[in-house]
Amino acid sequence: MSSNPDEATPQEGEIRIDASQLRPGVHVRLPVSWVKHQFMFSSFVIENEEQVRLIAAMKLPQLFCDPARCKVPPRPLQEVAAVDHDAELAAQAERESLAALEAARMDASRERERMMEGLRQRLVKAGQLHHKAAATVSSAIRNFGTSPRQSVKDLTRICEESTTALFSDPDSAFVLVVDKARNDRQAVHALSVMTLSLLLGKQAGLSEQALRVLGTGALLHDIGARLITPSILRNPARNRHEEKFFRAHCRNGYDEALQAGALSPPILDAILSHHERCDGSGFPDRLMGNAIPLTARMVGIADRFDTLVNPGEPRLAIGPAEALATMWSRDQKGFDSGLLQLFVRAMGVYPPGSIVQLSDGQIGTVVGSAPVSKPLAPKVMIYAPEVPRHQAIIADLATQEVVTIERPLRLQDRSVEELNYLLPHRKVDWSCST
Repeated sequence: MSSNPDEATPQEGEIRIDASQLRPGVHVRLPVSWVKHQFMFSSFVIENEEQVRLIAAMKLPQLFCDPARCKVPPRPLQEVAAVDHDAELAAQAERESLAALEAARMDASRERERMMEGLRQRLVKAGQLHHKAAATVSSAIRNFGTSPRQSVKDLTRICEESTTALFSDPDSAFVLVVDKARNDRQAVHALSVMTLSLLLGKQAGLSEQALRVLGTGALLHDIGARLITPSILRNPARNRHEEKFFRAHCRNGYDEALQAGALSPPILDAILSHHERCDGSGFPDRLMGNAIPLTARMVGIADRFDTLVNPGEPRLAIGPAEALATMWSRDQKGFDSGLLQLFVRAMGVYPPGSIVQLSDGQIGTVVGSAPVSKPLAPKVMIYAPEVPRHQAIIADLATQEVVTIERPLRLQDRSVEELNYLLPHRKVDWSCST
């Protein structure tokens, strides 16, 4: 399945036009690779005469236009003919300005690359911090039985760092990270649930201190699961005995954490009750509604979301946008409706990790959350197989109004090549990043 149709062939709804028919407001698609021109996208609506001159100077043999996307129609052929008497003067002016246009083209390319390199470096930094944090969390969980106080100290520090990052940069604190090292799955799950819980808690208006408690509870929520064999954890169809063993992790973790001491009641609540559901269908105590402690209700939402996106069996994974839809439609009765609404709002319409279709026909994966002022305009890494992934095109949709997201795409409908480029290892991990 390809997202790159033949560039020199008209796409659905397009017509061929000449450069002389261009003017501001006309949609144009340049039938060349993104790396061969200075514009942010190959398909866009022309904003000014300078863009008209830049496109004309490229001397492309053909251009394409989608009339449905034009704000004004292309110049009609008769109008083009009417200005032919100025062709020689225009040609002379064009020759004289080629050097200036080339300089402008180079400046635009350098500025675009500078901006994208900044975004790439932010994602690289987030990935490095995530890997380091995952190693710390893995060690803390592994050693909890023998050194619980040191483990809690290490986990609290991780939570404090994430909380600080979340408050310092609200518009870009939620990013997709690539778990290249394939870290301990339980540690990565704990980190993701912490990040998601912090986002929900911040949306709910919790104080920084309350967020630190919530985040620590999220990091420890599955502490009782570390003794369960991976085969049982990964199995989506556990038998009765395996399910009973699995469900015991809540009580076992709570008892162990209680014995360790130094943990506040809200943290213990998250460990014991994160699998409780508001309709009474959860475990271990079949609590209902507000009888479920607040931290457990919040961590339960985050845990369910991450489990849908990153299940033990990778082939069952669904995209973040689809996971939100599933929780809203199928699982809603099990969750606090007010908190679930806040979670959807906190995640955004297109959460990081979502594969999306853009209005210019390209596809990409959301790698950074949208600013509050433009909730439909996140940062998107474009699928461009001709560009090495470490130099991937990253478009900040909030800084332009030409290309938008049309819809999220299902992971199951994408090709192996697309997924290898957009979501290496098929995992979606999140991080709070400054």
